[in-house]
Amino acid sequence: MTTLVGGVVTLLLLWLALWTVVARDAFLAVAGFVVYGLLLSLVWVRLAGIDVALTEAAIGGGLSGALLLGAVGRLRGTEVAAAAERSGAGTRVVAIVASVSVSVVLSLCVLALPEPAPTLAPQVARMLPSTGVGNPITGVLLAFRALDTLLEAIVLVIALVGVWSLAPDRFWGGRPGLRYMTDPDGILAYLARLLPPIGIVVGMYLFWAGADHPGGKFQSATILAAMWMLVQMAGLADAPRIDNRWVRGGVVIGPLAFVAVGALGAWTAGAFLGYPDGWAKPMIVAIEVALLPTLVLILALLLNGAPARGADPAAVRSSRR
Repeated sequence: MTTLVGGVVTLLLLWLALWTVVARDAFLAVAGFVVYGLLLSLVWVRLAGIDVALTEAAIGGGLSGALLLGAVGRLRGTEVAAAAERSGAGTRVVAIVASVSVSVVLSLCVLALPEPAPTLAPQVARMLPSTGVGNPITGVLLAFRALDTLLEAIVLVIALVGVWSLAPDRFWGGRPGLRYMTDPDGILAYLARLLPPIGIVVGMYLFWAGADHPGGKFQSATILAAMWMLVQMAGLADAPRIDNRWVRGGVVIGPLAFVAVGALGAWTAGAFLGYPDGWAKPMIVAIEVALLPTLVLILALLLNGAPARGADPAAVRSSRR
């Protein structure tokens, strides 16, 4: 039975991947991508990768899907013209040959792996108790590959600045996106009052439990950002101005704290992002506490988009229209 279910899921994944690539309508392609991400999270659950499954559902299927849907909305005006364009036969042949070649090379690389496949899992399992955390994913990301995690946080900040840079000059420093106006007594407003307290509790639990159990800062930040966006979409709150010092401070506090802990490790343990004996878990928790507000802000502000409303009321009314 398990083999049958695995085979069905594999075929669905392959079909969704093909559908996403060949779909001519951008909305349908994004919908296929979102379903693909959610289905892939089930595969990770089947492989006992609960942390990866949570991340795939939150970031791969959730955040990425929302960003792509926003992009589709902005590109609706050009989609008809793009759909009318037809690539030449030569271009199609080159694309097919390149795709097949990459697939063949990857397959050969996998088949050429020695038996058993090389892995660092035994070394990680042996050294994990020295970090003081019970979740091997957290240990890998913030102890054995902490520099990669630091760079990922910095890349997110750069991505947000890149989105902000798309704003017209007259809106720079203003509020991102449009102000949502909905029925204050409608179902959306009701959900925006009901769900955030539950989401905050679930998000904070995932954050706190991430040191020893599946969960962590990324999964928690995605849930908290989603609750924030729900409140905004219901019209109960507005997006913050991007020139707000608290907003900018929150965006950079995570990477700055990460670098500060790394420098402290260089002084006390002799290596950047090294942890002295007995201090690994407190320093890892300090990094995660600092990264959480940064991730929440960045994810929510990325979904809001570039600043679209300036400081003057006329610009605000214009952007609403």
